[in-house]
Amino acid sequence: MQNNNQSSYFGKMASQDFDQAFKKGFMRAILNKVTQKRTGLISFDELRTKLDIQNQRDIGMQEILIEKIIGSLNRYQDFDDSFLPRQTHTRNRWENIDRVYLQGEYLPPVEVYKIGEFFFVIDGNHRVSVAREKGQIYIDAHVIELEVPFLLQGEFNWYEILLNQDRADFYKKTGLKKLRPEAEICLSLVGQYAKLLNHIDVHRYYTSEYTKHEITYPEAVCSWYDYIYSPMVEIIRSHNILRDFPKRTEADLYLWIIEHLAYLRSAYKRDISFEEAAEHFRKNSFGIQVNSFVNKIRTWFKQLFKPKS
Repeated sequence: MQNNNQSSYFGKMASQDFDQAFKKGFMRAILNKVTQKRTGLISFDELRTKLDIQNQRDIGMQEILIEKIIGSLNRYQDFDDSFLPRQTHTRNRWENIDRVYLQGEYLPPVEVYKIGEFFFVIDGNHRVSVAREKGQIYIDAHVIELEVPFLLQGEFNWYEILLNQDRADFYKKTGLKKLRPEAEICLSLVGQYAKLLNHIDVHRYYTSEYTKHEITYPEAVCSWYDYIYSPMVEIIRSHNILRDFPKRTEADLYLWIIEHLAYLRSAYKRDISFEEAAEHFRKNSFGIQVNSFVNKIRTWFKQLFKPKS
């Protein structure tokens, strides 16, 4: 009789705990909707398609920080990024875990992938949810570590991850870090490294034409870095152009000035040096930005007052 009463008591407590957690998740979702803040867990499968995972190793049992668990293999839609339940169909499983927790019984370790300092649940999402709701800081986990070509730490940022993977792909494709270990080419916009690869291909073509023999790809990479990229960066530094673009990088300016150089040569029908192009860009960059801003405003107004059909 006593066992039945205890079971009923813990069952009632677990039901109340779920209701409270679900309500907190619902209210948090509304608040974050207003502030346009992301609330979902990271889909591990989506992340995996964007990363070059180079190796994996089983590092065994560890006690891990629950707040560093930011995603899930297959339950990312069932919980928010604080592991509060978002779906009512999770109730039975959640309450069963909570009941075991309330009774002080053993719960098996969760299983997670580790990338950088972040964790993604393979098995044990409900256990993580209950533990976090109870204020638990750590949880026992069986950890499988995945290696990627750059460091993941601090605050998780999708854009930074895509940018870092772009950079890693560029270094891997070109072999630049082996050919020129001192090279640091950091772009601030996703998708721009493809332009650098195109520059190397074009440089290889014209250099091969000029020398009357085809140079190898590594030779083209070194030649581009030594005679195109590095001299332009030196000009950017000597003219202190980066001062006018505090949120950009030398590599960003390299791309913009190279494009500006092509425009000037086409407009003036004569050869223009790197230094001339850089100085012209520096003097006219404010006007370029203003014109771009004005064009955006003009387009916005046209769309705003476009007659409805």
